[in-house]
This record gives sequence, C-alpha cells and structure tokens, in this order.
Amino acid sequence: MMRSPNFGERRDGLTPELVVLHYTAMQSCEAALRALCDPAREVSAHYLISETGKVLHLVDEDRRAWHAGAGAWAGAGDVNSRSIGIELANDGASPFPAPQMDALERLLRGILPRHRIPPQGVIAHSDMTPGRKIDPGPRFDWRRLALGGLSVWPGQPGRTAPDPARFAADAGLFGYPDCTSDQLLGAFRLRFRPWGQGPLDATDMGMMAELAARYGVDRSAARA
Repeated sequence: MMRSPNFGERRDGLTPELVVLHYTAMQSCEAALRALCDPAREVSAHYLISETGKVLHLVDEDRRAWHAGAGAWAGAGDVNSRSIGIELANDGASPFPAPQMDALERLLRGILPRHRIPPQGVIAHSDMTPGRKIDPGPRFDWRRLALGGLSVWPGQPGRTAPDPARFAADAGLFGYPDCTSDQLLGAFRLRFRPWGQGPLDATDMGMMAELAARYGVDRSAARA
C-alpha cells in the first residue's frame, strides 16, 4: 500500500480536535493517490476513500498531514496540526456513492471516540476557508452524517429578519472564521443549504442561530 511522505510533526503539542472532509476534484482515486503521495506536490491527507469504499491510510493520525492549508476554525489557525484530514475520491460534480459514504461513516466512528472529537468537530474544507475552497461541495450529504451522530445539523430553526451583523456573530460562535458577508453566506449554504439562492434571508438566519445556540464556542477561549 502506498503511504504519503508529505507530513510532519504536529506543532505546539496540538492534537486532533477536528476532522476536515475534502473531495479530490480528480477523475479517479488512482490519480488522487498519486498526487497525495508525490513529494513534489506537498499535499496529503490521513485517509483517502475510493468511490467503491476502499479506505487508504496514507498518514498516521499522530502526524500532521498537509491537507487544510490556510484557514481557521473556532478562532484558531494551524488546522493541519489540530485535525484529521479525509479525502473523498470525487470529481466535484458527481454524487458520493453509497459504499463511499458507508466507509466514511465507519471511519468516523473510529476516529471521533479515539480522539474525543465531538460531532461538531467534523467540518468541511469550505467551512474553515470561506471563499477559497468549496469541498466537499453541495452534493455531499451532511444531513446523513448528522443523523448518524457524526456531524451536526440545525434542528427546527426559527425565522428572523435578515441581519448580516447578527448572522456573522452567530457564525463566529459556531466556528466560522472572519470573512466577507458573501464568503460567509456562500460557505454556510454550501454545507447547510446548497439549494439556497439570493441574498441572506430569514431561513439562513434561523439555521445559523440554531447552530450557534446548540454548538457555539467562546472564541476568546480558543487556542491561537
């Protein structure tokens, strides 16, 4: 089995508290595997899951894989040092096959208790870097993961008049980094409301408020 040489030590004593999900945006799992194991590419992930559900373990979980890049979550940067990265073989436009989703769920059921990561710690690459990345994209079934206790989804949100400042404040409590209003709304909708269109509306407001109320964190207490 191929293993990636693209990793290092986790910095400053940090340990995994997040799982970041990606898609490969390549035409095949084999092509993605070659890229993730190519020293010249300087990119990797802890795991790669094929379309058929085969799980490839590329970097040990105690090492810092190079999957997240620049970005932040819950007020803290260096996401590579505090996360496990999982790549899903997907071209960015196709549905995620059932065997692949089944394999992801099995993998998460091992990772989360092993590192004491709560469901809200499973995030999208697009969450931590709004406006720069869009993976795993609008076709990924986040609600399925939430129903299995492997991520989160808003419950029965209310409807509140659009207020960009309040939306941004609730987003910050949930974990989103500082960014423009358009970038924030785009990242939120990619994950929670991919069918949403137009400007910020009452449904967006209610969903974000519900996420902040249920899973919000004190960013002043987050690690720098």
